[in-house]
Formats: sequence, structure tokens, C-alpha cells
Amino acid sequence: MSADATTVVKLRHPGRGLGRTRPSTRGRQLDPQALAEVRHALGDAQRGRDMLIEHLHRLQDRYGHLSARHLAALAHEMRLAQAEVFEVATFYAHFDVVREGADAPPEITVRVCDSLSCEMQGAARLLSDLEQRMGKVVRVARAPCMGRCDRAPVAEVGHHHIDHATVESISEAVYNKRLRPELPDYVDYDQYRADGGYGLLEQCLDSTRRIDDIIDLLQDAGLRGLGGAGFPTGRKWGIVRGYPAPRMMAVNADEGEPGTFKDRHYLEHDPHRVLEGMLIAAWAVEAETVFFYLRDEYPAVRKILGRELGRLGQAGLVAPRRVQLRRGAGAYICGEESSMIESIEGKRGLPRHRPPYVAEVGIFGRPTLVNNVETLYWVRDIVQRGPDWFAGHGRRGARGLRSFSVSGRVREPGVKLAPAGITVCELIDEYCGGMLPGHSLKAYLPGGASGGMLPAAMADLPLDFGQLEQHGCFVGSHAVVILSDRDDLRAAALNLMRFFEDESCGQCTPCRVGTEKAVRLMQSGTWDAQLLKELGQTMADASICGLGQAAANPLLCLLRYFPEEL
Repeated sequence: MSADATTVVKLRHPGRGLGRTRPSTRGRQLDPQALAEVRHALGDAQRGRDMLIEHLHRLQDRYGHLSARHLAALAHEMRLAQAEVFEVATFYAHFDVVREGADAPPEITVRVCDSLSCEMQGAARLLSDLEQRMGKVVRVARAPCMGRCDRAPVAEVGHHHIDHATVESISEAVYNKRLRPELPDYVDYDQYRADGGYGLLEQCLDSTRRIDDIIDLLQDAGLRGLGGAGFPTGRKWGIVRGYPAPRMMAVNADEGEPGTFKDRHYLEHDPHRVLEGMLIAAWAVEAETVFFYLRDEYPAVRKILGRELGRLGQAGLVAPRRVQLRRGAGAYICGEESSMIESIEGKRGLPRHRPPYVAEVGIFGRPTLVNNVETLYWVRDIVQRGPDWFAGHGRRGARGLRSFSVSGRVREPGVKLAPAGITVCELIDEYCGGMLPGHSLKAYLPGGASGGMLPAAMADLPLDFGQLEQHGCFVGSHAVVILSDRDDLRAAALNLMRFFEDESCGQCTPCRVGTEKAVRLMQSGTWDAQLLKELGQTMADASICGLGQAAANPLLCLLRYFPEEL
């Protein structure tokens, strides 16, 4: 029976036997006009369950929001329960779900990043001024990290980003309706091919290169997962190959860690180096389908990838595999690999319990290779230049090159390609032009929002995997935020905890309740240090995934290394 069918219900009345009959519709009624609009928006796209988030994007891009009538029609078209569609639409921050009877949002939404690097550059004042001057014209909203921390403060008008944003620059974009992303200059397919690009992939496809040899080269180079976990890349490829086919692959381009923007940098400037690494990895594990999962905050990258993947298909370099570009919807939790896989399957991004690990049971239950953008970026160079070239760049016994996303109180923030094992002092002096005039180093985040916080007295520690854990920190995705003697470290820790409170998926109590309780305690004038320590330790011990386990790291470091700030 179709969802819009009418059911005849017999009404029983006590003592009166069978009563009259009347037509009644179960659940929300289907609007035929809404169904026609949904079908037109979706066109010939597949209606599979895993396409739900993509179809929600199509509807929102077309109508500016998601109405209850369209969600009901989408559920009917995809043969899903309405609850399934509504729960997914309301899980992701970038979907504007309008309840029945409520007014649609304004045509233009202005989002202002309020993560740490932007807050340090006056985002709170910018947000307040915008609400006063433009609040009646557009919708003004806070937003988490947009991956442009070196250009803080950052705002987004529609899908158009404004770096070093001011009220005036935002107003100009609003009134001129500059709502689309601007594409940066980048190395396109023709340029990349002219420089020898895809030659290595062709050698792999024609069996000139052996899979085991490629894996050995990556192992010898010491290439590790550069999204944060640091797992040896060659070993991961070998593990996935060890499970029975069919196999899948996912590229994790959902860098949402405040302070991290290196993946965007590479995808906006040299995307084919990443794509060639991706196709080599897919060849190595014999993946049938590759899902490129890109965060929604990168609309320019999405346009670039859509265009360049089309060129690869025309050149015959993708077949026999398929590559699908999937669009995130504003959920930091989807940077965790199992949450990302849930999102790829069209569901809420809730972390899976492990084991089994995604290498064995991943996308659609199949063995799945998950690699980060920067990890794939290095594959071609390591194979062609040799593992010694890559490994030889490290300092203090570390091996390889690292892309540090540096923001905060330095003269020259940005992505800095530097040796693994470098110290923060060396990074600031050799790559960032020193501290800002009038500022002196007070503290730094070595690994983004979740990587902890260390004092200037510990700025000579090597920044590499396994070096900072004994100090309650980790290098993670190599996002380094520099704080100076002019910054309030309590306010910085509170900013980070608010981020985790907002981004908690809510699945487990320690994270869902713990982040909320921590924010409340940290907002008080006097901190209960012992209670905060106990709360942070409980979150670390009992949370399902890395978000809850690491959320209290900056707080615990503040209590440990900066007692004078309390």
C-alpha cells in the first residue's frame, strides 16, 4: 500500500456493535505538489537509501530550506519511513528543517565562525555588530570552524566565504548577492598530466608496478595516517587486502578539527596529486567503489573535484572502479571514520562500536580502506622519489614531512610544510616569521581542539606521533594554534569545550552530558578543579569515540600546567 493511500477504519462503540465507517489517513498526508517538486529536484538520480543526504542537499540548494511537506514527499519517493528522513535531516547542522506552520528562514544566511582562532581575532564582536546592523535583513548565525583559521575572522554568506571578515565586507557580499564560492587557481588535469601526472597510476594499471612493492615503499618511508590517528599507511593497505573481496574505499576529507585546514589547502591547489594517490590506493586494495567524503564547508573544493573527477572519467583513468563524491552536512563527528561511513550510507553520523573495525566491516558491511587527504597526497612522491627522500626530512629521530596548520598569534599563519619532530619554537621562528609584534608565546595547542594545551616552557618538545602523550596531549592532525600573553586561557578552554558540546552526536551519556556539565562548571567564576578533573577523566574513560575521549584534554592541561589561571 502506498504512503498516500486512504484506509477505511471501522469504529467500534461499546454496546452499539459495529458503527459507521469513515476514511482516515495514517500519519502525515502526502502533498502531491510537494512530491512533484521533489521528483523534479532529484531528476534521474538514484533513489537508494545511501543517497538520502545527497537528496536533502538537492532540496535545500533548490528551496533554501527543508520543509515538512518536502521531507514527507522525499520519504515517499525513497520508500523510507518519514522518521528515518526527519532524524537524518535534523541531525546535521547545515540542514534548515522548517516545522509545519513555521516561517521559512530568510533568503540569505550569514554564518560567522566562532571557533578559537576566529574568536581570538574578534569574531564575537563581529557577530554582535552584524546582528545589530543586519539582523532584520538576513539571518545571522554562529558556526563552528570553517577550515580557514589562518584568515580569521571568517564569515560565510550563502556559500561564499569572506576571509578577514568585517561588517563592511559582509554587507557588500549580501547586498550584491555574492553567494557562490570563488574558485582559487589550481593545477587542473591538463597541467598535472603535462608534469607527468598519472604516469605512476598507469604503471600500476598495466602491471608494471606490483602491489606489494608499492606497499613496501610506503612502509619504508614511514608514511602514516595524517588525519590524526597516525596508523602506518602501508600496513593499513595490507590489512584491508587481507579481507575477502568485494572491498570499498573512503577518502576522509571531513577535517573539522578547529585549527585544521591543510586538506583544504591541498585540494584547492593540487587536487590531482590527491586523486592519483586515491586511485593507486583503490587499485592496491582492489576497491570496487571509492567514496570521497568532503565536508560541506568546502564548496569551492566540491566544484573543483566535480569538474576534475569528470575529466578523469573521460580519460578512462577511473574504470573499472567508480568514484562517488559525497557531501557532508555540518557534523564534526563525521571526521571519525565509522561515523563518516554511517553518513556515506545515508544515516546519522553516529560512531560504531568496535570491533569489528572498518577495515573488516565498513561501507555496506564490506572491508573498507579509509585514508586521509594528506596521506594520499604523498603517495606519488614517495614512490617516484623513493622512501629515503621522504623519511630523511625528520628531526630528532622522527621521519617524514608534515603539513602543519598554524594559526593564532604569529606573523605568517598558514600551512607550513616542515620536518616531523620540529618544535613549536622552531616552527614559529623558521616558518611563521615569529610572533606578532608585542606578543610573547604563552601556550599552544599542538593538535587542534582535542590535542591539549601546553605552556611556553614546553615549546621544545618534538611535534610527532607518540611524543606528547605522556604530557596529556597529542599532535593529531598537526593543527597548531599559538596563544600569547594577551590571551585568556580559561576563555580559550571554554571555547573549545563549547565546540565539543555542540558537536557531540549525543549517542553516549559520558560525552553528551559530560561536555554540557563541563561548560556549565567552566562558566562559573570559580572553578571546582577536582570536580572538573573527575568529569574529564570519566569522559575519557567511558565515551564511545575520540570526540568524548579527547574533549577534556585542553581543560585537563589547563588545570595541570596553568594553575595560576584558575
